[in-house]
Amino acid sequence: MKLTKLATLLAVLLFVCTCFVGCGEVVEDNEQTSSKGVTINVYNWGEYIDPTVNDLFTEETGIEVNYKNFTDNESMYAVLSSGAATYDIVVPSDYMVGKLINEGMLAKLNFDNIPNYALIDESMKNQLYDPQNEYSVPYTWGTVGIFYNTKYVDEADLQQGWDLLWDEKYAGRIFMFDNPRDAFGIGLLKCGHSLNTTNKAHWDEAYEQLQAQKPLLHQYVMDQIYDKMINEEGWIAPYYAGDGIIMMDEEEGNPAIDFFVPKSGSNLFIDALCIPKNAEHKAEAEQYINFLCRTDIALLNAEYIGYSTPHTEARAELDPEIGENENFYPPQEVLDRTEVFMTLPADVSTYMDGLWMKLKLPAAGWAWCTVAVGIAAVALLIYSFIRYCKKKLRKE
Repeated sequence: MKLTKLATLLAVLLFVCTCFVGCGEVVEDNEQTSSKGVTINVYNWGEYIDPTVNDLFTEETGIEVNYKNFTDNESMYAVLSSGAATYDIVVPSDYMVGKLINEGMLAKLNFDNIPNYALIDESMKNQLYDPQNEYSVPYTWGTVGIFYNTKYVDEADLQQGWDLLWDEKYAGRIFMFDNPRDAFGIGLLKCGHSLNTTNKAHWDEAYEQLQAQKPLLHQYVMDQIYDKMINEEGWIAPYYAGDGIIMMDEEEGNPAIDFFVPKSGSNLFIDALCIPKNAEHKAEAEQYINFLCRTDIALLNAEYIGYSTPHTEARAELDPEIGENENFYPPQEVLDRTEVFMTLPADVSTYMDGLWMKLKLPAAGWAWCTVAVGIAAVALLIYSFIRYCKKKLRKE
């Protein structure tokens, strides 16, 4: 339908006003009445946001937040790829961001809606998993190291580095990551290989190391690590440096727990805010990302979570007890020995998953699993052959 002159004039005025509203390098979030009543679904790690942040966002915007947690990248990926749930925001780690991009599962961000992105440290941008910064905004970063209980672990044994996780002296008191990328990453480091090697023989070596470690473990863990280390069920655990703020807290944690990054090298991880391609409320999700990148909100999160913030102004305003703590903000000499997880080629990723399944299953369980896969493969072939025959008969 054609516009009248008056309608055209109003449209132009509206466009000009919109342009003025969008001006400015960094802006505060304004209430957007058009989004009131909308609920965005957010999928994030546990203990990974200040408890007041979502309420503050709702108070300012009228947008409700349905907030769910996952324990590791792989379980998050399984939910997204299955279509079992639809989310507007997810917070995958570096290599998983790349995997989701490669599989067409993420939406490109409209950075006009995220002006506070300008406050993110440039060193955290243009990573290989998202080289053009089209799909992700860094949320937190940190290193992987070893937490240990100073009451039970000899200081001299720390010189072993990653080998400490294989020390028979501490059998039954050692934890290990319950996800393949982190666990195999440590195995690869122990063998002197890159975290991103595509040589399957290297992955076999890492598997042998993890297999040898298995009898020494108390348990494979993820978020259970907090209670188990604090309650001294175990004494040694590899985990993300940022979780030290909880585990080493004098009141709620255990002050006997300490942390170090092995000198032989480690993983530097970056967790990022992303929007799935099937998100139902993309504009509101971008508004939420911009809110999290606002200085006061980024500071709230950095103080509560303990993980390193990529936000330049928030970092500058941190209490020196956190901002100058080398566990959370390690010196360059430590960072120089780290490596960021890259997205593995599909065949290598599948190979790793198979080794992980083999590692986690008992020997008998693995044998039955192999038989079951074989039976399923034969059944699929028979089914395909029958369908082919039926189609051929119909054509004739």
